[in-house]
Amino acid sequence: MSIKKNFSIKDQNCNECMLRGSFRTQGYDWWWHSMTAVNRETGEEKPFYVEFFVCNPALAEDTPVFGQLPENKAAGKKPSYLMVNVGSWVGNKKQLHRFFAWKDVNIHYNAPYSVQAGDCYCDEYKTYGSISLSESEVAEHPEYLCDAGTVSWDITIEKDIAWNVGYGTSWLMRRLNGFEMYWHAEGMKSYYKGTITLDGVIYDLIPERSYGYADKNWGSNFTTPWVWLSSCDLKSNITGKKLENSVFDIGGGQPKVFGIRFPRKLLGGFYYEGDCYEFNFSKLWTNSKTKFEGYETDDEIVWHVDQKSSSGRLITDIRCKKEDMLNIKYESPDGAFRHQRLWNGGNGYGDLKLYRKKFPFRYELVDDIHAEHIGCEYGEYDHPEPYEKGRKK
Repeated sequence: MSIKKNFSIKDQNCNECMLRGSFRTQGYDWWWHSMTAVNRETGEEKPFYVEFFVCNPALAEDTPVFGQLPENKAAGKKPSYLMVNVGSWVGNKKQLHRFFAWKDVNIHYNAPYSVQAGDCYCDEYKTYGSISLSESEVAEHPEYLCDAGTVSWDITIEKDIAWNVGYGTSWLMRRLNGFEMYWHAEGMKSYYKGTITLDGVIYDLIPERSYGYADKNWGSNFTTPWVWLSSCDLKSNITGKKLENSVFDIGGGQPKVFGIRFPRKLLGGFYYEGDCYEFNFSKLWTNSKTKFEGYETDDEIVWHVDQKSSSGRLITDIRCKKEDMLNIKYESPDGAFRHQRLWNGGNGYGDLKLYRKKFPFRYELVDDIHAEHIGCEYGEYDHPEPYEKGRKK
């Protein structure tokens, strides 16, 4: 199976920097980490993320190039920079961006990767750095696409369960740059330890309470619709016991391969107490099929996903309060700002029903599961009214 305890050299190869060939002039790559920390004074939980995002190295100039600047749009310039993106959900929620020109970036492309610029650093085992933006800086630079605030972090990373999605990220497909958007979840269950200081408030990362997640995406553009759901904070509704050795991960939307679109396709994986269930449409012999819908109500984003394969079935129903979420912002490598309502959260909740396939047509319930601390995302930009309230897709 592609889902396994701990990550390997093969997984590290999928985690290296992929900005080669055509992706050097129209490509992005990012390493994403999300986790829950605890307020040192109050004990209150707060979810955070840390991301290192690199874009278009072959178009580098002496300063970061922003695609949203009017003069750059007029000149047809594409973005080129390292963006360090750190944010928080719930309460004092915000996304903070810090940009570096490529000449100021030290990046190790091959496995094991590392990225460093200024006092910001990220690799397989640790990340640290700082960002500080005043209200006046943000007002003067709308091209930063972020909020004002101050954050610093010093975090160690232990990746416990990895998911390599298979043929889509194989050596050949990585070298051909055939996918519009790639995905690799090297640490879909991870443990984080350290501190995050946001606007002067110190938060501690306690490994067993961090509910950590690490993955990466790369490619030439972003998918739409865009779906992501994952959590390792799982409890059986049947037995009441916490599932200590389990995690699920669902992602995708509309893959585009060598210019051909495959509408409404998701990849899904569930590592359930040592047993692996995978729903991967690229593995044709597994007969994987997915139905999903995402929609917005007045106060929530809602996901319903139904996945089947030759080995099992997973029905997922998730919600996240909009007041706890961000509309996370990215420029596409061609300079467009398409996903202007990309809902992103770290505090989703819901239930999953996992079934085992009983040949030929029957499914047997494995467990009914409640999930908390769910990382979640939903966005769609190519529908004329993509977020009409209460209307299902």
